[in-house]
Amino acid sequence: MLKTRAKYYLGQVVRHKKHPFRGVVFDVDPEFNNTEEWYDAIPEEARPSREQPFYHLLAENDQSYYVAYVSEQNLVADYSGEPVDHPDIPELFGSFSDGSYALHFQLN
Repeated sequence: MLKTRAKYYLGQVVRHKKHPFRGVVFDVDPEFNNTEEWYDAIPEEARPSREQPFYHLLAENDQSYYVAYVSEQNLVADYSGEPVDHPDIPELFGSFSDGSYALHFQLN
């Protein structure tokens, strides 16, 4: 039985440890759940373990907005206090406060 606990939560703002982008967590997979092509495209020396949470982010960098899929080992909490400007945030989240966004829906 898989017993994985996610470090980051839905609505939390995080940033990548190595690449210059940040984002809002909108979904979490308890372990890797993407395509083999996606995984194999990561250089072997930088490839994360599959047995950890992976986060779906509404991400932004200086040039664009996009959806990112990132392993827990490559994320840190963002304590800048700055909101993320991704245009899809209003569809999933409410107001921004204390480094996170309120959810628009209730979780079971």
